[in-house]
Parts: sequence; structure tokens; C-alpha cells
Amino acid sequence: MKKRSTFLIGTFSFLLVLLLMPVGHALMVFNEKMLVHNKLVGAAGIGFLGLILLIWGFQITEKKGTATLLGLLSGILIWTGWIEFSFVWIAEKQNVAPLIENGEVTTKPEYLVMLSSVGLLIAFLLLFLFTQNKCSFFNWFQKLAGFKKLLTSTAHNHRPLAIVTFVETIMVLWTFYIVLLLVYDKEIAGDKHPATFIVAFGSLFWSIYLYLKLIKISKFDYAIRYAIPTVVIFWNFIEVIGRWNLLEEIWIHPTQYWFENTIIVLILVVFITYYVYEQTLINKKQMTGNSENLVE
Repeated sequence: MKKRSTFLIGTFSFLLVLLLMPVGHALMVFNEKMLVHNKLVGAAGIGFLGLILLIWGFQITEKKGTATLLGLLSGILIWTGWIEFSFVWIAEKQNVAPLIENGEVTTKPEYLVMLSSVGLLIAFLLLFLFTQNKCSFFNWFQKLAGFKKLLTSTAHNHRPLAIVTFVETIMVLWTFYIVLLLVYDKEIAGDKHPATFIVAFGSLFWSIYLYLKLIKISKFDYAIRYAIPTVVIFWNFIEVIGRWNLLEEIWIHPTQYWFENTIIVLILVVFITYYVYEQTLINKKQMTGNSENLVE
């Protein structure tokens, strides 16, 4: 029963985060298509909504699952609204031309601008490398470098999980955007270069490995946080096969495929509602248990 329970928790967490990926893409395109000249205003609103959710999640200390979910949603919204559209703004301001191959746009101007943030990304990654965290990837490097024992332990019970999840979401999205942009660059590799195949199928197998670990996690909040890199790494494979025209990316054409995208959003809403419902039941059981202990 326990194995079945952890499998359901892990799979549910994976699907919840997975559904957010096309929704985030569709939201960005929808904002551009619908608001056109006022798209930056719309982007500011999207990011501000993410900020509200982040502040809400920051104030929640006991409901770990809800705080984690709010951190994830705020990360997606702030990434889409403030970060991605900041690159759109600069690209348009500097008249950056898109990358065109065979008469089709293969890389939008904002992503060409985003590539310039690679140095800043590395600087932020060093923060995780030289601080204590629960990321297996960074922990492996810390042990390899021999300074794991130099890192002092921190009070994990007091970590604001909304902030932790928010930062994780931003950093993972940012990292793998840069990875894809680097291998897409023809001066470095290119669409059909072996490096791109390695990234695509390496990400697929890596995500499968992470998923097998994910379905062994019994706590909802931890499962959601573990699902974030699992899904984003898997999404690298989706992005690459989409670039190879082996997959129709319906989420970047939200008006053309409005029915399919609506279904995705509705399923996501159902998943989030169920997740919140389950967390409410868990919290009630915990409160009931604590009350009984006090009576005894």
C-alpha cells in the first residue's frame, strides 16, 4: 500500500508540474497576441499576480504543501511575466532581429537576448554550490570537491518553502533555457548537431531516472519540489523534438488550438483543486491528532 501511495503522489506531482509548462507558454503567447501594444502592461500584471502568490505562500509556515504550490505558481508567473517579457522589451528596444532559417523564425529575438545572461546564471549557480541545500546534483559536486563537511547545517524546519520553491523554479527554468539556446546556436552546435541529440535524449533518460526516484517520495510538498527539475529536464526533450518539427507545439498557438489548450487548463485546475483538497484533509487529520494528544 505504501509503494502504491508514493507512486500516486509522485505521478500526481509530475503531472501537475508538467501541465504548468504548456500553460506558461500559452499564457505568454496569449498576452502577446491579445494585448499587442499593451503586452508589457499585461506582463507586468502577470508578474504582479505571481508576487501576490509568493507573499501569500511566504506567510504560510505550517501548510507545507500549500506553500510549495504557491511558490511554484509564483515562479511560473514571475518567470513568464517579468523575466521573459523583460527580454522581449530589450529585444524590441534594441531592434534585435529573429534568427531565420529557410524562411521561418527558429529563435525569437527575446531568446537571443536571453543568451546574454549566461554569465549571470553561472554566478547564481555558485550560490547553490557553496551553500547547503537538498539538491542531489549540487550535493554531489560538494562531496566531489571535498568541502561538504565545511558547510554548516541550517534550521530546515524554518525554511520558507514558498521562497525555496520559487527560487528553484526560476533557476531550473533559466538554466535549461540557456542550455537549449547554447546548443541551438550554430556557432556552438546547431539543431542537428550531436550535442543537441545528447541534450534531447540525455534529458529524456535523466528525467526517467529522476521520475523513478520521485515515485518513492511520500510527502506531497517534497514531491512537488522534486517534480520541478524532473519535469523541466523532460521538457528539454519536448522542446527539441518540437524544434525538429516532430511535434506540433499547440501551446505556442493558443488561439489556433484553443480547445486543446482549454482542456489542458481545465485539467490543471482539477489537479490543483484536488491537491488543495488533499492538503486540507491532511492538515485536519494532523490537527485532530494533536488535539487528542493534548487531551491525553
